[in-house]
Amino acid sequence: MKRQPKRGSKPSIFISNDDGIYGPGLKPLVRALKSLGRVTVVVPELERSAGSHAITLHKPIRVHRLDRSTLIMNGTPADCVRFGVLSLLKEDVDVVVSGINRGPNLGADTIYSGTVGAAMEGCMMGIPSLAVSLADVGRGNYETAARFTRALVKVLLERPVPKDICYNVNVPDRPFGRMRGVSVTHLGKRIYGKDLESGIDPRGQAYYWLAGETPTGIAVPGSDIAAIQQGKISVTPLRLDMTATEMIPVLRQWSWRY
Repeated sequence: MKRQPKRGSKPSIFISNDDGIYGPGLKPLVRALKSLGRVTVVVPELERSAGSHAITLHKPIRVHRLDRSTLIMNGTPADCVRFGVLSLLKEDVDVVVSGINRGPNLGADTIYSGTVGAAMEGCMMGIPSLAVSLADVGRGNYETAARFTRALVKVLLERPVPKDICYNVNVPDRPFGRMRGVSVTHLGKRIYGKDLESGIDPRGQAYYWLAGETPTGIAVPGSDIAAIQQGKISVTPLRLDMTATEMIPVLRQWSWRY
């Protein structure tokens, strides 16, 4: 069930991302959500894309306040959410929004994504949470994604939602008037390249570049990848419990010798 805002007070909306304070989707998102409630922003000081759901354990985290409602940290996206919710806002948060990410988070991208990791951290704390990504890069229609996010946040603030579910949203990079609807989807099949680029740096040391070509995908009907290819907004519910429940009775039939 969702948390009820204190009587007479505006809802508390918490924003983070993995693109950092200079991420192009941050300002449009803040503008869109300010009309719904009190907006607090805590984001990494630098880009932390592909940071997944990592948290910082091996060094102290430092925080710098830019203005009354905006802070930056030298931690991960999940660090930002945990610090913001527990220390800054003392758990007075009604919804967590992570984004708007520059580029898609489709299929297995959700495993790597710092954007999704931040939303999952909010979900772990029992707060309705969503991750939002602009699924293409180039035209920069962040206002489109922000407009849809506002509508979805309004819904999450008004109705009961399960505590263990967060929502992964991908929005085609096109004007709002050219959107072809919304699809509730499952995660699709991403295809990642296997080539690793290597070279020698100016100091004579070998290096390897893990990020290759942009991943492709298989547009299985009903998947997030298919929705984006059709020009539709994709909304995928993600569960914290990753247990493959169908395998439990199978494994119980195995002979466990040790």
